[in-house]
Amino acid sequence: MGRGKIEIKRIENTTNRQVTFCKRRNGLLKKAYELSVLCDAEIALVVFSSRGRLYEYSNNSVKATIERYKKANSDTSNTGTVAEITAQHYQQESAKLRQQITTLQNSNRTLVGDSIATMSHRELKQLEARLDKGLGKIRARKNELLCAEIEYMQRREMELQNDNLYLKSKVAESERGQQTMNTMGAASTSEYEQSVVHYDPTNFLQLFMQQPQYYSQQQQDRKAFDSDER
Repeated sequence: MGRGKIEIKRIENTTNRQVTFCKRRNGLLKKAYELSVLCDAEIALVVFSSRGRLYEYSNNSVKATIERYKKANSDTSNTGTVAEITAQHYQQESAKLRQQITTLQNSNRTLVGDSIATMSHRELKQLEARLDKGLGKIRARKNELLCAEIEYMQRREMELQNDNLYLKSKVAESERGQQTMNTMGAASTSEYEQSVVHYDPTNFLQLFMQQPQYYSQQQQDRKAFDSDER
């Protein structure tokens, strides 16, 4: 069974009250420690038991934290409203940012050589070392980019060569197929021409004239027909 809710009021039983105090006190100290570690907060915890015994915890110093609290409390009461405190905070932050901008602008002018006339020998030497260090980083980055580009172009060259070889093989295969089809077509045409008998009248007449029996029989029939007519 889970824990039951208890009514928040003074525990009348002395023993139960002491046990509850020890448990709750240890839990409170643990929570204070975790809050200070996790959130990097300055914490001071002071506990007096019903018997007047003191228990305290602080990640810095209880006295220092209390003094800081008093100072913050007095500053808050003397400064005025929360809006004024916020405006003062933003003004301080704005001043810090303006100072940083001025420092960066001066450093930029120094790097481009605009304000080197007033620099000492030591400052010039430091500036030279900074520039050399920056140039080294720039060259290293440039070489890295060039190597990456060369590697990419090499891979691209290999891919194009493979594509070229593949296309050559496809073209050769297509040419071989076309040659095979042409060879088969030529063979079929020659066979057809051989199977066709060409008619030549001259050859037929010569063949007819070479048959003497047929010619002599035709002459005899012609003579018989003439005698009958007479």
